[in-house]
Amino acid sequence: CDILIVRSRTRVNKELLQGTKIQFVGSTVAGLDHIDEAYLNENNITFASAQGCNANAVVEYVISAISNLAHDYSFDLSNKSLGIIGVGNVGSRLDLKAKKLGITTLLNDPPREKDEGKSGFVDLNKALSAEIVTFHTPLTFSGLYPTHNLIGTHNFNLIKEDTILINAARGGIIDEGLWENTITKANIIDCWEEEPNINTKLQNSAYWATPHIAGHSIDAKFMGSYMIYKDLCSFTKTPLKNEF
Repeated sequence: CDILIVRSRTRVNKELLQGTKIQFVGSTVAGLDHIDEAYLNENNITFASAQGCNANAVVEYVISAISNLAHDYSFDLSNKSLGIIGVGNVGSRLDLKAKKLGITTLLNDPPREKDEGKSGFVDLNKALSAEIVTFHTPLTFSGLYPTHNLIGTHNFNLIKEDTILINAARGGIIDEGLWENTITKANIIDCWEEEPNINTKLQNSAYWATPHIAGHSIDAKFMGSYMIYKDLCSFTKTPLKNEF
């Protein structure tokens, strides 16, 4: 084959592609953990990703979670602060929706702050001081801003007993060994370090524990496929057909 389209399970790397005729790889999901982009670049294989396809679904998951918490714990969302760690496709949409609910947002995104300036952004410690803290970063282990164990031994003490902690990004961003032994007001957990072998202690203590499904809406799946379809049409110089 010349073209390969995958979702999130197929690991696209040298082992899979060496000796093949693949010229184009499209991934219809937002994550990139399963793609060896360096190998694709080195071998002149065009890569298209559907990053952002499920952003609105994840935002709605988070808004639903905190709205349910507001009902069950009898608090007014307009009196709460929300620390958003990672202000990309998901975080920026969440910021907009949260503000419409009257929530004060604290935005932390070092790469964006570096490019755009400090205005509108806070450091990680400040974001962790919010009453609700939610994570929307990729999982990275190197580079200027690695996110693996972004919350770990160096700063987990900033998470207080009245903090609502949400991970709808990637497992491994929060050190689960510390998290499972930290008392919080509530935990919302959609992403786990050892998926599908999830941390049962964290699961049992969570307000919501879900199997990495925050972005799995019908709209998100359609958009993922449509985004790759458009990129593939561009690659093959084929006119778009907007009727299905």
